[in-house]
Amino acid sequence: MFGKKVRNLFKQVWSDRSGATAIEYGLMASLIAVAIITGARVMGEETGDGFENLGEKWQEAVDSQNT
Repeated sequence: MFGKKVRNLFKQVWSDRSGATAIEYGLMASLIAVAIITGARVMGEETGDGFENLGEKWQEAVDSQNT
């Protein structure tokens, strides 16, 4: 009798896909988050380089006006 209840419980747990779906959504969300963070980091570095280059050009222009 006890073994039959355990088997039925095991069958219910095994056939329940809602937990697996939640895990799949969690994995997808984490991969999307990693992609966004990576993209933002790359864009931030490129933007920083662009502003640094702009600052150097600006300083060169100011220095050439002062000489």
